Amino acid sequence: MLVFQLAIILLASKIAGDISVKLGQPSVLGKLLIGIVLGPSVLGIVTNTEVLGEISQIGVILLMFIAGLETDTEEFKRTGKASSYVGILGIIVPFTLGFLAGNVMGLPSIQSIFLGLLLSATSVSISVQALKEMGKLKSREGTTILGAAVIDDILVIIALAFVMSFAGGDVHLGTVLVKKAAFFAVAILLAWKVVPWVLKKFAKLRVSETVISAALIICFVYAYIAEYTGVAAIIGAYIAGVAISLTPFKQEVFEKVETIGYSIFVPVFFTSIGVTAEFNGIGQNLGLIAALSVLAIASKLIGSAIGAKLAGFPWRSSLGIGAAMVSRGEVALIIAAMGLESKLLSSDMFAVIVVVVLITTIVTPPMMKLFFKEKEKETGRPEREEASTITAEKAGM
Repeated sequence: MLVFQLAIILLASKIAGDISVKLGQPSVLGKLLIGIVLGPSVLGIVTNTEVLGEISQIGVILLMFIAGLETDTEEFKRTGKASSYVGILGIIVPFTLGFLAGNVMGLPSIQSIFLGLLLSATSVSISVQALKEMGKLKSREGTTILGAAVIDDILVIIALAFVMSFAGGDVHLGTVLVKKAAFFAVAILLAWKVVPWVLKKFAKLRVSETVISAALIICFVYAYIAEYTGVAAIIGAYIAGVAISLTPFKQEVFEKVETIGYSIFVPVFFTSIGVTAEFNGIGQNLGLIAALSVLAIASKLIGSAIGAKLAGFPWRSSLGIGAAMVSRGEVALIIAAMGLESKLLSSDMFAVIVVVVLITTIVTPPMMKLFFKEKEKETGRPEREEASTITAEKAGM
């Protein structure tokens, strides 16, 4: 029964998150792991139903919407170069190594290219939560990570259109490019002219919670249009959050959406990632899973870290940024499902990829904690404290 499963998920995720924090790790790690324990692979208390999947989808959309609300647009502009370096090198290195791995495995060239593309994907929904817990979502590193994720999504989806068209899929590159260009053009125009107007009009309605309702309408419409045009729904939600962050309603929307999201939807999203894990029939592929997991983690970490270093970040911050880009999350799972449908992935390989994606998602929070914590040790104080001190020093000049 859904209501019982929701009760179990909320109870278990909060307790597991608290235990994770006590062990010095981000709470999201505990929530991911408890999902595996609750799911069919271990206890079987929670099953991956369609309704639970839809609630999880709302959770990740709200999570990225909140990230958009918290984005400092001025810092976002300043980190454009860094985001480009991180996003591009975070694709080139995994793609190259993934393609070579496919050749070593004896896959046809088109399937090797698809494997490289699959390993190039990234999803920062997990990283966003870890950044929030460490107080770094609004930092230069956090803004760079979010910008790089947008660039990564655009380039990977365009490259995917190329591959699918060569593989005989019903994909037209010109249509894909036009749709994406249209989405970003319309999204920016709406953010500039329509979003503030809608919020002002709703604020005057004589019913309860009009502003938050308007904000959620904007968020879901952006997410839907983004997904319809081939851009990930989470990117649409993030852009909607940025748009509302530029209005006077930012704080009110942020506080109430955070309450709504973190009370039910976001915990369900984190836990459901573990619930969807299936470990049946992968025993004979453990070596391949281990090799691809190491490749997936190292290639993204190194590629993105090199990009951050070229943009002027110190090595610790660069490795922290690289770690945040490691999680493949739901983006890679969607691409893998497309590969299975178009025969670019065998059913066995699909099962392997699902486990690899899960592993990259689980290792991301502790890796981020490790590198960003080391930076705090070097400076002797948390970044938020350091930033406030610098601001105070400037004010006293």
